[in-house]
Amino acid sequence: MAPPADTAYDNEWQALPVAHLRRSFFVDRPVLRARLYATALGVYEPRLNGRRVTPDVLSPGWTDYHRRVEHQAYDVTPLLQRGENVIGALLGEGWYSGYIGFLRKRPAQHYGTEPQFRAVLDIDLDDGERLRVVTDREWRFALGPYVFSDLLHGERYDARLEQQGWDCAGFDDSAWVQPGIGNGGQGAIEAARAPPTRVTRTLTAKKVHRAPDESWVFDLGQNMVGRVQLAVRNPARGALVRLQHAEALNEDGSVYVANLRSTRQEDIYIARGAPEEIYEPTFTAHGFRFVAVHGLQSEPELDTIVGKVIHNELPETSSFECSSPLLNQLYANIVWGQRGNFLAVPTDCPQRDERMGWTADAQLFARTAAYNMDIAAFFGKWLIDIRDAQSADGVFQNIAPCAPFPGGGAPAWGDAGVILPMVLFEFFGDKRLLRRCYPSMRAWMSYLERHNPSGIRNRELFQNFGDWLSIDADTPKVLLATAYYAWQAKLMVKAAIALGITEDAVLFEALFSKIRAAFNEAFVTADGRVTGDTQTGYLLALFAGLIPEQRDRAVAHLVRNIESRGVRLTTGFIGARHLCPILTELGHGDLAYRLALSESFPSWGYSIRQGATTIWERWDGWTPERGFQSPKMNSFNHFALGSIGEWLFEHVVGIGDDRSGDAFKRIRLRPTPGPGLDWCRGSYRSMRGPIESSWRIEGADFIYECAIPANTTATLELPFRDDARMDVDGATVESRVAQSKTRDGRTALEIGSGRYRIRVTGGLAPRQPPQHATTSV
Repeated sequence: MAPPADTAYDNEWQALPVAHLRRSFFVDRPVLRARLYATALGVYEPRLNGRRVTPDVLSPGWTDYHRRVEHQAYDVTPLLQRGENVIGALLGEGWYSGYIGFLRKRPAQHYGTEPQFRAVLDIDLDDGERLRVVTDREWRFALGPYVFSDLLHGERYDARLEQQGWDCAGFDDSAWVQPGIGNGGQGAIEAARAPPTRVTRTLTAKKVHRAPDESWVFDLGQNMVGRVQLAVRNPARGALVRLQHAEALNEDGSVYVANLRSTRQEDIYIARGAPEEIYEPTFTAHGFRFVAVHGLQSEPELDTIVGKVIHNELPETSSFECSSPLLNQLYANIVWGQRGNFLAVPTDCPQRDERMGWTADAQLFARTAAYNMDIAAFFGKWLIDIRDAQSADGVFQNIAPCAPFPGGGAPAWGDAGVILPMVLFEFFGDKRLLRRCYPSMRAWMSYLERHNPSGIRNRELFQNFGDWLSIDADTPKVLLATAYYAWQAKLMVKAAIALGITEDAVLFEALFSKIRAAFNEAFVTADGRVTGDTQTGYLLALFAGLIPEQRDRAVAHLVRNIESRGVRLTTGFIGARHLCPILTELGHGDLAYRLALSESFPSWGYSIRQGATTIWERWDGWTPERGFQSPKMNSFNHFALGSIGEWLFEHVVGIGDDRSGDAFKRIRLRPTPGPGLDWCRGSYRSMRGPIESSWRIEGADFIYECAIPANTTATLELPFRDDARMDVDGATVESRVAQSKTRDGRTALEIGSGRYRIRVTGGLAPRQPPQHATTSV
């Protein structure tokens, strides 16, 4: 179905107008309680007696609608009235039939051709009877001011077409028609699992300037995801105001929109001619920092627009602050990238014609994400999407939901189906979720083993992306694939032990040993060199525990590689997550700090020096020498490289756990001072309670403070010299302190719940690699 041709609703996208739906009913007795259950194949906004039922937006979210659709439940008791009542809804295309992804031959209608709405309103009366209102033939339908409202392209709203009071009692709907009755789709209707999508904060414009095309360009000061509220004063009836959304500016001050590819990301408002008109889009979302406003008749005030930040409302669970402004900005960029891309599913980017749930991006970022926010329900829901996308023979996909881009999962992408359940298990300890995921995890591993019997993963690699967007390095793709294969085997051992499946634990332990032997034979030389001699190659071999006998030599080669490039990284998406953690764990924390604090290209600090307020997709998204990277793929809000946040928490501020699946019952505190930092403090609100960690350097002394929640224990590993004097204060609850040495020379203290303050007089241990990591190349 296309919009009516040669009418106000005709448009170049053939996008459908937003449907207005209403039904009148009567309540003649006092109401005890009322509940509205609603869902859509598409997106909807429920109304009752002229008011929005909920602040939720873009409900019910995105699923594989052929498999399942989620519904929401709302308490609407206060919205009912004696006499006539009207239930209504706005209904848009959303992910169901609107534009998704980048496939030019099929840019839309991946699940159906037109949206459908379903609702049940249960009203319990005080005399014990129940009144039920459902979506039946008593409803009425009409079009209104929304010419179209598309997630990618934006919205066109003609205020002259408004029907005032359409969702209120007493409205004359005699010209409205009976809506069609849909088939309801094939998927099961299930209760929503993830927190709802909402406007979570507002941003005011910081400045405005005139662009060469006569538009007024507002700078919100922060790359964000959502939309803007527009205030138009004294417009002529029919005046058209166009809003362009962009992440960056061209040299001439106009908005840079080339990287949007086929997406328009524009909202258009046509005025009705009132003294002041306020407009905010409904069924769209944009990724932007800058808004070019066309059609204003005079120089605008800064309050002409207000940014409305939209994402799934996940509780934020962390804090991080240190003496380095660069690392503070890096942390902020990571969190803002997570806010912007956690919208229905964890998307790769929020602005161009893509916005899909790429699985590698999410699994690389998952631990960072879990520190920043409570992701349990959000990722729990998305793991269902991942399983829904899995093929009958066990193959996970590159994206989920996968309708916009089907195809088998590449190494590190398809592998997310095994990795993510274990991340959630480690952080939240939910064995039920792990048990639900385990059959699909095992099916994927069986598929890999059937096709790669030698232990080298060189078959059924599908679109083998490798170390995506690496810089001046080419890690062999089969090496990367095999390392991920081995890591998954180790994870499956942990999963099987946690679930009490002993025979599987034995099988996967044997599989890991087989892969490790094959990896060493194929990719590792006698002097510890890994084929390709890339940073990512060494990092994956070390991370997966594939080269225990050659570890020291491999570490030395990794350090040599980094230093020979002037302390510059070459890692892409895959390697970047492991770079600073592996260096720090294996005794080269100073080198990790130099990489993290670098402002030279390529680095995290380089993008910050260019004004980044979110994580870029590419290290070279913009450079002074070349300007913008190819517009074919150049997002400025892409959380994958923000995986360094895991290092900020677990190594800089030093909050982690033993990854046993006990959800931080056994905490690991490992603060690591480094060059460029004088102090750091942070916190994480775990399932067990808040964990706090802070340190500072005063002259030659090191002062450390921490708080451990009740019913937990912690291993505190501090980098002291053997001759340092340590004074411990605190431990107000269940206190116990036992001291030992770690294998890398740190002082380890076993402590119980409570607050501690530790002063080390005599200073930190020399910041150099421990003996085991200094073997010469």
